[in-house]
Amino acid sequence: MRKTGKIGSFLLAALLMVLPLAGCGSTTSSVPASSQAASSLEEQSASQPEASLPETEKTDISIIGLKGPTALGMLQIMENNQAGTAGNNYQFSLVGAPDEISGKLISGEVDIAAVPTNLASVLYNKTEGGVKLLALNTLGVLYMVTKNEEVTSIADLKGKTIYATGEGSTPQYALEYILTQNGLDPQKDVNIVYKSEHAEILPLMVNGEATVALLPQPFVTQALAKDEAIKVALDLTEEWDKCVKDGSQLTMGCVVVRTAFLEENKEAVDRFMEEYAASVEFVNSQVDEAAALSGKFDVIAQEVAAKAIPECNIVFWEGAQMKQAAEGFLNVLSQANPQSVGGKLPDEGFYYEK
Repeated sequence: MRKTGKIGSFLLAALLMVLPLAGCGSTTSSVPASSQAASSLEEQSASQPEASLPETEKTDISIIGLKGPTALGMLQIMENNQAGTAGNNYQFSLVGAPDEISGKLISGEVDIAAVPTNLASVLYNKTEGGVKLLALNTLGVLYMVTKNEEVTSIADLKGKTIYATGEGSTPQYALEYILTQNGLDPQKDVNIVYKSEHAEILPLMVNGEATVALLPQPFVTQALAKDEAIKVALDLTEEWDKCVKDGSQLTMGCVVVRTAFLEENKEAVDRFMEEYAASVEFVNSQVDEAAALSGKFDVIAQEVAAKAIPECNIVFWEGAQMKQAAEGFLNVLSQANPQSVGGKLPDEGFYYEK
């Protein structure tokens, strides 16, 4: 699994939270009590009010994300926000499908959003630069699962009905690209049935109506726990790596910000980025604690999150690392289907660098 941590950012985030509470008072050297001058200095010093550092003003930020891996990385921020110790005043909302996010982001109802990586490009082109990519937060989490079906390669999917989610976003285009690279026509050789939410697919597998499905973590973990006849057949991240030649990575999720909000609140957005990096480090290193928070904030049930988090490829990639990974991924999708990235690849203005 590919993961990254930002320990330095964690320390900086902690410093930012502690700094407003710090004060600096004046001190004087000890001198004999008989010294009139020293006594006068001490009286003057005592009469002066103690200096203190100005408190950092918090900014109201509305954040929306998808339930699942793209929201897991923010758990520590959610907890700190509830405790009043976060660097900004955050309002979090979680939804089940990407199409519930786009309109809110475009209208300005929300400021920051965790979305599929290709949707970020679509929104950038649609709004003519109205959003910027802040960071990648999730790498490959897609798996082909089966029940009573023998599937050991992409070729084995020919003639099969595949249940999936994510129509019009990364799962669809990644699946179609991999099928095509393996000689299968997504329109003729397989039957792909799209559902609006992952939770709709599991009951279909349990009752036997669906025998092949494309699911992301943590829903894979949930499916395996629900029915022992369900098995993981293929890891789409591995299948992606077999297809590409440019070293691009399957980058499932990212976080974007409205450009207008960023321009007016850059300091607050940078504070969020520092907190986000620290939160991802926390989630990946303190899995049990993170799983408890996941249950608390209704992101993923605690018992499922405890098993799924190590398989979710939660990352925080910003700057040059983000740009390189995202460019390669979007380029592959664009070559397969230009509409998957909004008709054209985003220009340099898409990528935020501090």
